[in-house]
Amino acid sequence: METRTVADIVREVTDIGDDQLKQALDVQRETREPLAQVLVNMGLISDKEKARILGRQWGIPFVDLAEKETDRDLLKLIPKHLLQRWKAVPIDRNGPRLVVAMANPLDVYAIDQMRLVAGMDIESVIAAAEDINNILGQSMSAREELAGALQDMGELSADPDDIELAEKTKDDEDMSIDQLREMMEDAPVVRLANLIIHQALQDKASDIHIQPEATRVRVRYRIDGVLHDTMTVPKKAQAPLISRIKVMADLDIAEKRAPQDGRISLRVGGGEYDFRVSTNPGVNGEKVVMRILDKRGVQVRLDQLGIPAVIMDDYEGLINRSYGIITVTGPTGSGKSTTLYSVLNTLNSPEKNILTIEDPVEYQLPGLTQTQVNQRAGVTFASALRTFLRQDPDIILVGEIRDADTALIATEAALTGHIVFSTLHTNDAPTAVARLIEMGIEPFLVASSVIGVLAQRLVRVICPECKEAYTPPVEAFRRLNLAMDLDSVTFYRGRGCDRCRHTGYRGRTGIFELMLVSDHLRELILRKAPTHELRQAALESGMITLKQDAMQKILEGVTTMEEALRVVYAG
Repeated sequence: METRTVADIVREVTDIGDDQLKQALDVQRETREPLAQVLVNMGLISDKEKARILGRQWGIPFVDLAEKETDRDLLKLIPKHLLQRWKAVPIDRNGPRLVVAMANPLDVYAIDQMRLVAGMDIESVIAAAEDINNILGQSMSAREELAGALQDMGELSADPDDIELAEKTKDDEDMSIDQLREMMEDAPVVRLANLIIHQALQDKASDIHIQPEATRVRVRYRIDGVLHDTMTVPKKAQAPLISRIKVMADLDIAEKRAPQDGRISLRVGGGEYDFRVSTNPGVNGEKVVMRILDKRGVQVRLDQLGIPAVIMDDYEGLINRSYGIITVTGPTGSGKSTTLYSVLNTLNSPEKNILTIEDPVEYQLPGLTQTQVNQRAGVTFASALRTFLRQDPDIILVGEIRDADTALIATEAALTGHIVFSTLHTNDAPTAVARLIEMGIEPFLVASSVIGVLAQRLVRVICPECKEAYTPPVEAFRRLNLAMDLDSVTFYRGRGCDRCRHTGYRGRTGIFELMLVSDHLRELILRKAPTHELRQAALESGMITLKQDAMQKILEGVTTMEEALRVVYAG
């Protein structure tokens, strides 16, 4: 029988088009990566779909570990560090055979070694590496691993509960640089720093907060937009831990009284990550915040952002216009950058010259010319825009319109035949127009250049593993001003389980509001109509508001009333 290629199977089991597949094959020829991994990197398939496709090609059964109960006793048959090395999880017994789910079930060396360690024949099946990592991450808590790292440092016993016990010790201000260098290079300190980073990646955190307090160091992760306490380490570990991270970020460990910014690039489990590191001096020592940037995360497609179909149709038409300003607006952390990167991925082609000015460049996209703001070198949003206009651009992205100078040049670029994407910090779409006028841009320039504004928020998604029907509190109905036949509506929430860290939520999606600048809106902008009139005109033209989209996602069981109230209805 003729062996089918990955491309053949992709055509058969996915809705990936020939153009996208051709683009992936071109990337594969350039990078020499397996086609399935290229498709994952491009955001065209998930890690789980990749495993399913490879299983078909190899004739090996695929197992969805998310739908299978983990047998903790089977996990004990093979040491955890070996399972992590081989990306493998024992899932069942089949007579004298141990059934093991593997990310690479063709790894005969790993299979042979597991046979020797377990004392049983191995029957391999294929599973998503992400699911395997999740199970292995849950098999030993972060507190237990932390206990091991700190025990190696000689700080406490092996009992994980001792982790929170801390005694006030000599502050890192009193340590010499030589002492700090010696301590931070110790294996236990390296292990502790690696553990904090690794656990954050396992938990899909966006930020790591290492915050010194009077008698301890508190470690928190921001997961799905919310900070969670994760672990506490003794005060004595503070100086070497923070110094270790500063060295990784190429910062000055001798400088403790001034803020510093740096960057770490790491390869972890086959993925590439950048960490933006910021230190800030406090009364209890330097606080470190690390923003995690998954380089694969920028490959999210527009249709994966949660944009409703009715808005998507209009937005796709908007971004394919040949000139004008399109802004994405919302508070910090509302997903604006992800949306714009998704737009650029959609529009990127060899026929287009795409230039960006960002502060900072969070993700590097192939085929684009990306420039980072550098105040010392005189590179600002405005100065870069002036240069871009001499670079024969088709598409320009300005990370943020912060001042009148940048806004004015952006409008000039739009009016001279370029499409310009940017962000603003406003609460909704109509307010973005008012903000540009407040910056000093003449209303006739705003009316002539701005063609659309997309406002957005991010809400947490109900965990599919523990989703259940429930009756929301009366206060939620009152605040939402609901008047409907509640007997015909089912509301959902997450009960809380291991998969979602008992929060009831897993992942986030967008809430959107798109204002298209019609002829009527242009007339209102020209006569400086107040924001409420702009909003009313947009509503009459069919604009779906943030609150309406949030309510629709509540009714569809995507998110909860409480989450919508927290994010969209707050204030």
